[in-house]
Amino acid sequence: MDLVIGSLDLTAHVDEALAVQAVAFGLGPDEVAVRRQIVQRHMQYRGARAYGATVRGRLVGFVYGMPNSRTHWWSTVVEPYLRAGGNDFWLDDSFVITELHVHPDHQNRGIGRRLITIITDTADEPRSILSAIDTDSPARGLYHSLGYVDLARRVHFPSAPRPYAVMGAPLPLRRR
Repeated sequence: MDLVIGSLDLTAHVDEALAVQAVAFGLGPDEVAVRRQIVQRHMQYRGARAYGATVRGRLVGFVYGMPNSRTHWWSTVVEPYLRAGGNDFWLDDSFVITELHVHPDHQNRGIGRRLITIITDTADEPRSILSAIDTDSPARGLYHSLGYVDLARRVHFPSAPRPYAVMGAPLPLRRR
């Protein structure tokens, strides 16, 4: 398959990455434009980093994340849900997986697993957190297999049509 996974300059390759995310997540052009600005802003944060998966030089998957801060927008949205379950301490000293997407033509080949483990293996924090659409999906199955547990369910983000689950796992992630 000629798969190569390595560090990704996401700022330079944001359009390629968002093309993968658009197909994998069903985003329209307006949503992609908004996310482009968000990604570029995120990559300026201290400790932000990204990894990509390429096949024959074409980006087919990516992950990015950063050390979490309670001042980040995502944290301010999920904090009340986590606090309600006694889990808001997860927002401290955690590495957040901001986005992880693999093109549908390349899913179920272990690419997502390799991307999330390589980025969390570089984290100095003792745990990782993320959010995923709150449904029984292959993505949530992957996260559960790596040791992530549900910290909050039915989390509503502004403008998101479906609820999310916030998940957390101690690092390093569980290996099969």
